[in-house]
Amino acid sequence: MAKKKKSESLSDRQRRMQEVLKVFKATYPDAKCSLNYETPFQLLVATILSAQCTDERVNKVTPSLFKKYPTAQALSRASLNDVEKLIQSTGFFKNKAKSLVECSKSIMALHGGSVPRTLEELTALRGVGRKTANVVLGNAFDTPGLVVDTHVGRLSRRLGFTAETDPEKVEQELMQIVPRQEWTLFAHLLICHGRARCIARKPDCLRCEVSGSCPRVGVTQSTERPARAPQEVEGKSLT
Repeated sequence: MAKKKKSESLSDRQRRMQEVLKVFKATYPDAKCSLNYETPFQLLVATILSAQCTDERVNKVTPSLFKKYPTAQALSRASLNDVEKLIQSTGFFKNKAKSLVECSKSIMALHGGSVPRTLEELTALRGVGRKTANVVLGNAFDTPGLVVDTHVGRLSRRLGFTAETDPEKVEQELMQIVPRQEWTLFAHLLICHGRARCIARKPDCLRCEVSGSCPRVGVTQSTERPARAPQEVEGKSLT
């Protein structure tokens, strides 16, 4: 099992991060938020719904939700039962419905109907943690926000940039080695790589674009993709 180099200093990690970012930018030039939205409020709602749910599923649910409740004012007046029916397929729909309605009420009462633009104000809203707040800040307001979701946490540990498992501690460590102007893009890049190459159970290490910069923390030989035989092309034997 490969392990993170014990002697790697902060400056070493910063340099290695620059190398990884350079490769990821070239590999995933279209990396961006995969949630569909038109306004900061819609992004906030979609991100709350994305908890324990795929972005693909959220994007199937939000069109009808946004058509009926496009603003904080509209959603603040919605009945919980109606919202629950609209978002049921996202899971944990009762808690999410309460969060959406209460969050909307707070936005109306405390922020004049507009989504607040600071981490402190956003995380004070029901259903909004640091991850959700950073998604909104980075993508709706162009304020650097370092999102730590499942992919980001897992890949950051596998790449040896942190050993922490608590999302907030991971965020604090990454903030020291990821350039501030790259915080928002960083999450999108890692999410793309986590889905395309660095899969949790079967990482494709042999074809990984950053294999030369990755210590493969937690990856065993048995989980790495075996090399293909010379006579095989695209997984099919020529014989």
